[in-house]
Amino acid sequence: MEHGDSNMTHNKTCLGLSRITTLIFAVAAGLSVANIYFAQPLLDSMAQDLGIKSAAIGLVVTVTQVGYGLGLIFIVPLGDLFDRRRLIVGQFILSVIALVFVATARTEVVLFVSLATMGFLAVVVQVLVAFAATLATPSERGKAVGMVTSGIVIGILAARFIAGILADLGGWRAVYLTSAILTAAMVGLLIRVLPRQVTPESTESYIANLRSIPVLFLRDRIMLVRGLLALLIFATFSTFWTTLVLPLSKPPFSYSHSQIGLFGLAGMAGALAANGAGRLADRGFGQWTSGVSLALLLVSWGLIVFLPVSLPLLLAGVVVLDLAVQAVHVTNQSIIFERHPEARSRLVGGYMVFYSIGSALGASTSTMAYAHAGWSGVSMLGGAFSATALLLWGATLHLPLHRQEAP
Repeated sequence: MEHGDSNMTHNKTCLGLSRITTLIFAVAAGLSVANIYFAQPLLDSMAQDLGIKSAAIGLVVTVTQVGYGLGLIFIVPLGDLFDRRRLIVGQFILSVIALVFVATARTEVVLFVSLATMGFLAVVVQVLVAFAATLATPSERGKAVGMVTSGIVIGILAARFIAGILADLGGWRAVYLTSAILTAAMVGLLIRVLPRQVTPESTESYIANLRSIPVLFLRDRIMLVRGLLALLIFATFSTFWTTLVLPLSKPPFSYSHSQIGLFGLAGMAGALAANGAGRLADRGFGQWTSGVSLALLLVSWGLIVFLPVSLPLLLAGVVVLDLAVQAVHVTNQSIIFERHPEARSRLVGGYMVFYSIGSALGASTSTMAYAHAGWSGVSMLGGAFSATALLLWGATLHLPLHRQEAP
C-alpha cells in the first residue's frame, strides 16, 4: 500500500479529497451513467418517431451496452497511463457531442451509432471512481469510493423516472438534449475542481496494461473472488429491475412508466444508506460487511416475492436489495483498490467486466424465468444468485484481504 501511494507525494493527491469535491465526482458519475439507462422507458417513442420496427428497437439498449463494454476494456485502463483530469474532461466533452447527435438523429443508423458512442464514453464513471480512490487519503478511501458509487447507483435508479417525466413534457429527444446541457455545465465544473499535474501510476505501454488486466484477477484469488461476487450481485440486481416492469404494467396494477420509475426512488434510499459500507471497509471490517450484506440480499427476495400480495413488502424488499448490492459493491472496490494501488484504473475496468456479465446474465435469465414461472420464478432466480454469492463468501472467508508484503 505504501509503495502504491509513494508516487503521489509531489502532487495534490496527498492532500486528500474534500467532501464537496467528492460530491461533485458523485454527481458527475450519476449524470454520465444515467445516459445509458434513459432509453429504457423511451423505446416505444423512439420506434414510432423513427419508424423502427418493434423487433429492432431493442438494439437501442444492446448497442449502448456494447459500447460501454468496449469502453471498459479500451478507455478505462488509460487512467493508469495519462493525466486523469484530461481524460475525464475529454470524455465529458465528447459525450456532449454524442448526446446532441442522439437528440437530433433522423435515421436509425445515426441513432444507433450515436448511442454506441455515448455508451463507449460513459465509462468515464469508472475513471472517476479510480481517480477518487487515488485522490483520497488511505483512511478515507472507502468513504470516497462509497460516495461516488452511490452517485452511480442513484443515477441508474433515477434515470428511468426522470426520462419518463421529461418525455411526457417534451418528447424523447428532450431527454437527451437536457442531458447534453447538464453535461456541458458539468464540464465547466470539473475543469475547476479536478487537480492538475497528477502523475500517471504506470509506465508500461498501453498494450501491456491491457494484457495485465486478466493476469491481475487470475493470479490474485481475492481479486477473482471479488469479481465473482460482483457478477452474482449484479445478476441479482438485474434480475429484479429488468422484470419489475412486466407485472406492474399489467392488471391489476397497470402502472405507467413514470409510476414504475417511482420504485427506483425507493431503491435510492438503500443506495444512500449503503454509503456507510465504505467507512466500515476503511476500519478493517470489509469482510464482515460483505457477509452481512449478502445475507440481507438473500432476505430481500423473501420480501420481494410477495409482489402480487403486498406492495409495502415489495418496497421494503427494494430498499434492502439496493442497500445490500451497493454495500457489497463499495466494499469490493475498496478491497481491490487497496491490494493493487498502482493499477486502479485497470482494476476497475476489469472488475466492471464482471459487473457487465452479471447484468447481462440476470437480464436474459430473468425474462425467461418470468415467462415460465411468473414472479415466483423471478424471485427464485434472484434468491439463487444471492445464495450462491453468500456461499462463495463463506467458502473463501479464510483468505486474507490484505496483501502480504515481501520482506
